[in-house]
This record gives sequence, C-alpha cells and structure tokens, in this order.
Amino acid sequence: MDSARVGDIVGALGTIGRHDSPAGGSRWQRLRMLLAVMGPGLIVMVGDNDAGGVATYAQAGQNYGMALWWTLLLLIPVLYVNQEMVVRLGAVAGVGHARLIFARFGKFWGAFSVGDLFVVNALTIVTEFIGVSMALGYFGLPKTISVPLAAVLLFAVVAGGSFRRWERFLFGLIAINIVMFPLALLAYPKVGTAAQGWLPSLPGGFNSTLLLLIVAIVGTTVAPWQLFFQQSNIVDKRITPQWIRYERIDLRIGIVVVMLGATAIMAATAFGPAGTDAVGNFTDAGTVAHTLSDTKGRTVGTLFAILLLDASLIGANAVALATTYTLGDTFGKRHSLHWKITEAPAFYLGYALLLGVAGAISFSPDNVLGLLTQGVQALAGVLLPSATVFLVLLCNDRAVLGPWANTTRQSIIAGSIVWCLVLLSLTLTAATFFPDLSTGTLELGFGVGAAIGLAGGVALLAARHQARRHEAEQTAKELGDLNPDQVEQLDTTALTRAERKTILQQDRDAWRTPALDTLERPEFSPLRKIGLLTLRGYLVIAVVLVAVKICQTIGH
Repeated sequence: MDSARVGDIVGALGTIGRHDSPAGGSRWQRLRMLLAVMGPGLIVMVGDNDAGGVATYAQAGQNYGMALWWTLLLLIPVLYVNQEMVVRLGAVAGVGHARLIFARFGKFWGAFSVGDLFVVNALTIVTEFIGVSMALGYFGLPKTISVPLAAVLLFAVVAGGSFRRWERFLFGLIAINIVMFPLALLAYPKVGTAAQGWLPSLPGGFNSTLLLLIVAIVGTTVAPWQLFFQQSNIVDKRITPQWIRYERIDLRIGIVVVMLGATAIMAATAFGPAGTDAVGNFTDAGTVAHTLSDTKGRTVGTLFAILLLDASLIGANAVALATTYTLGDTFGKRHSLHWKITEAPAFYLGYALLLGVAGAISFSPDNVLGLLTQGVQALAGVLLPSATVFLVLLCNDRAVLGPWANTTRQSIIAGSIVWCLVLLSLTLTAATFFPDLSTGTLELGFGVGAAIGLAGGVALLAARHQARRHEAEQTAKELGDLNPDQVEQLDTTALTRAERKTILQQDRDAWRTPALDTLERPEFSPLRKIGLLTLRGYLVIAVVLVAVKICQTIGH
C-alpha cells in the first residue's frame, strides 16, 4: 500500500483520526463523521452528469419528451449495486480496481479490462472540453481561451498535493448544481405529462436509433470509469472497513443528486422548446442553451449553460483522475493526491498529458466532434458489461474480501444486472446490423435472452448448493463420519439470526485483505475462459457496429 494512503481521513468537511471508532457517539458526532467521510460517492455520482450526460439527457428530453424518464428510475438499483461493490473492494482491499484485477487475474485479463477504459476515458475527456467550449461560447468566450483556461484550472487544483483542497474544490462545483431546480421550474413542466414517463414505453418503436440513445443513457449514468475512480478515491481518502456504513450513505446521497440533475435536464429540454420546431431536432448541448434562451428567456439559457460548464469541469476532473489512478495501478507508480508533484511526478505528468491531448483534440472539425460526443456514451454503455463482469468476480473472491464477499443474493442481483446490460447491447447490435427487424422480433429475442439468464441463475443456485453440500460432507468426515445434514444445519440451529449477524460484523471489523502477492490466483475454468473470450469478441463487433450507426446518424 502507498504510504500516503495510510493515516487520518482528511476530507473537505472534517477529519477522522486513524484510530477513531465509529461506535457510539451522539447524533451530532455521527453527522460529523459522515461529513468527513463524504466525498467519493457524491463526486463519482455527480460526475455522471458530465458534458456527455447533459447532452444525452437533453437529447432524450428534446426528441422524446419525458417518455424515457423510466430509464433513469430503472438505473437507480444498477447504480447502487455496482458502486456499493466498489465501496467494499476499496475499503477492504486498500488498493485500486486495476491493481486488484492484475493481481487476481494476471496481465492478460488486466490488459483486457483496462485497455478499453483508457480509450473511452480519453474520448470522454474530449467531450468535457467540448462542453466547456459550448458553455463559455454561450457567453461569448472563444474556444481558444476557454479550453486552455479550463485545462490549467483543472491541473492547478489537482497538482497542489492536498487531498482536502482538491475535494473542497469539487464540493464547490457540486454546490453549483443547485441551479438545476430553477432551470427545471422556469421551463414550466407539466407534472401530469411528466409522470407518464415513469411508465416504460418506446416512442417510435424498438428501433436502432432509440436503442442507441437508451444505451447512451445507460453508458453515461453507469459508466466504467466510475468503478475505477471510486475505488481508488476511497483508498486515497484512507477509508477503511469500519467506515463503509458512512460511505454507503455518501453513495446514496450522490445517487439522489445525480437523478435529480438528470431529471431536471430532461424536463427543461422536454418542456422548454415545446411547441417549436426544435422538438425532435436535437443537435448539441450548446444549441440547447440558445434554444432555451429563445423559448423561455435569457435566464433559462444562462442556467443551462452554467450547468453544462459545471458538469464539464467535474466530469473532466473525475474521468482524468480515474485514468491516472488506473495508470498508476497498472505500472506500479505513486498515484495519490496526497503526494506533491516532486513526490509523484508520473502521476501528475500523466494527468497533464491527458488534459493536454484531450484539449487539443477538442479543436478538431465539428463533424469529428459530433461523432465523438454522440458516440462516447454509447461506447461506454456497450463496454460496461465487461467492466461489471470483473467487478462481480472480484466481489465473489473470498480470498480478497473474506466476510465482505457477495452473498448468494448479491451475486444473483449483480449477475442479473450484467446479463441485462449484455442483452441491451445485443439488441442494439441486432437492430443496427439488421435494420429491417420488426419490433416484435426484437422483443422476442430480448425475451429469449431473459429466459436464458433465468436458467443461468437457477444453475448458479444449484452449483452453490452443491458446493455447500460438499463442504458439509468434508466437515462431517473430519469430525468422525457425522451426518452431513446435521453439519449443514448446525449454523442455523445453534445460533439466532441476531447472533449470526453480530459474529459476521465482528469478522468484518477484523478483516483486511492479505498482501496480494501472498494470495494464489483463482483458477479460471474452461467454461469461464470461453465465456470471457466470447464476451471480448462480441464487444469488438459491438463497438464497430455502434460506430457505424453513429456515422449513419450523422450522415442523415
């Protein structure tokens, strides 16, 4: 473990001593502890609503009204399940996500996991600078000034060698999100019309254009970079297992904020241009600001531009940090915001280069930028199943998490989420490759896929039951040929539920992941290898087809 990542929790809103305990205390003391821990969950969630997120939600609102609001509601449990697993991994293992993947699965699978991340993250940061230029362009500031100014500001905040200063800057940007409330209200939304968006519907039918937007909503709301950022940031903030309960609250607060922001953007763009030719003709986020200014007044356009600028800065900071955290994990270099530039030069140089290259690419021709802006969120959605697979495998690894590992119920929920993401990606691929497929055919294929997933879940339950039975038989044999049924039921009959919960919590409080170099790597069964390689091959095809669809969309 990096020595800078051991010590007191020093957050934007307070400090917790290394040896302090969360036990007991008054409500005020618990609130102070929460404020000190708060940060990684809130920042990673608000970072969801970055420039690409604002553009994606604005496109959904302007082209389809509130009809796709239901997608956000369905993503709430996906967000929590994914990021809660990351919380446990970071606090218990004390290392970044990429470091765990390389240590447990080797260089091949590590490169498989992080290779796509580097590419998509770099493109995402380009879209953040596009957002900066559009937002400040609304106020008349040229791109030649706005992009370099943003890059210098972002680097200056990170390069100070102070985690607390960096987090306070991000909290300041997050506070600006309060403009989302007047933005939505000044668009005069109709509550009854908006509420209809809670009911799942597919305006225009199950077609590739709509599916591309839904995948983009998934990709911007549940992005792969979030997994890597939050785990490394939890480690960097020195959050240990005893503070997981507070970090989960931090995560829930972040989810509430991100959902409110996404809803406000969708509502403003759904009701703001209502009754004008702008409906159904989304082009980019910068144009949305001018459209709102023309239809609802200069104030509304200004609020949207401020929100876009704020989202772009938060997104660029978080995504760039996720990338450089991962680079540090991959190449074994110091990567902590507690280090100064002279103490971790590779970390800060990588961050600066990333900002510089992304800023330079943002000066590309408009048609290239349009391709990037529309494509990067969809690509993130397509690649998300791959990232989530490794997340689930790590959280099922008892050598790493011990008593913090996924329960059977958590494994089934996480597996269901992965399979739904794969099905969504497969449906998009099919609709793109075979544009004449009917809605009924696509729905039938989705249903067959869901049935296959259900069968897989049943098989998983059976396999786990068989494994527990085998353990009981082994234990019975070691204790002198006892009845395996009695051994299997011993835990449930000898202890009450409260007693088992107390023992589990005691085990969790005492558990930290052993040194990774001392652990044997888990064996990949032939079936698991085939499955992962098949997923990898499919993802390559899916990425190509998404790119084709985006080019077709731009061409039209």
